Amino acid sequence: MVNNVAIVTDTTACIPREKVEQYNIELVPIDLIFGDKVYRDGVDITPARFYSLLQQVDKLPTTSGSLPAPYLEAFRRASLRADSIVCITESSRFSGMFNSALLAMEMAKEELPDINIELIECTTAAAGQGLVTLAAARAAAAAKSLAEVVDTVRELMPRVYLFASLDTLKYLVKGGRVPQAAALVNSLLNIKPVFSVNGGEAHTLALPRSTDSAMRRILKLMKNKIGKGQSIHVAVMHANVIEWARLLKEQVSSRFNCAEIFITEFTPVMGVHTGPGVIGVAFYVAA
Repeated sequence: MVNNVAIVTDTTACIPREKVEQYNIELVPIDLIFGDKVYRDGVDITPARFYSLLQQVDKLPTTSGSLPAPYLEAFRRASLRADSIVCITESSRFSGMFNSALLAMEMAKEELPDINIELIECTTAAAGQGLVTLAAARAAAAAKSLAEVVDTVRELMPRVYLFASLDTLKYLVKGGRVPQAAALVNSLLNIKPVFSVNGGEAHTLALPRSTDSAMRRILKLMKNKIGKGQSIHVAVMHANVIEWARLLKEQVSSRFNCAEIFITEFTPVMGVHTGPGVIGVAFYVAA
């Protein structure tokens, strides 16, 4: 039986494998390139293995999300079970995934002329994008129309918050994204910057000096966004620091009314720039 809508996204969305399988989401793996070796994120390499390798190399790996072929292949697979597709990608400000999907969509107009494809540039990222994608997949599973699934995504995106902390600025310096002086300050003061992502942009919110303090700040930021008794959907994300993630999940669960909460691994595609040690949450208040 053909469903109304199939959902496509990529591995930047930080969706646990079991949820990808549960909702039949087409997940495009992003290539991670270490020297002359190419790994497909989530296929040939796990996040834990990626972060282990990252700590061993002098030159940062690169990522390849600029080819339309993997998205076109995902559209082909999705077209076998649905007459419409919603594809959700990371903001073009962060990567080339949106443009790759756009090219694939244009190619699909000739190859799959009877399939309607809606491409949405997500205003949040990482596990925030994952929560948006899961909401779209649930709407599709409930036999919602293409327009209704698109409305679900567009209504939810502005309501998703993402707060996270970096363990080090070393990888941002290596990638040329912050000056060496910032890394020196980070090293001397052991700062764990807390940042948010919304509207397709990242913003620094606080400069705590320990992971404990960063997690307390994240919980405070959450409290400021959640009304008393409101139910929330939460993804706790981490870059190879599962014990911190378990602790943060426990603290979130004890403080808030969680309709859904799960731990997921921070995507290596973004972890190339942030390094291991990232800990944070993405969440939204249930309607």
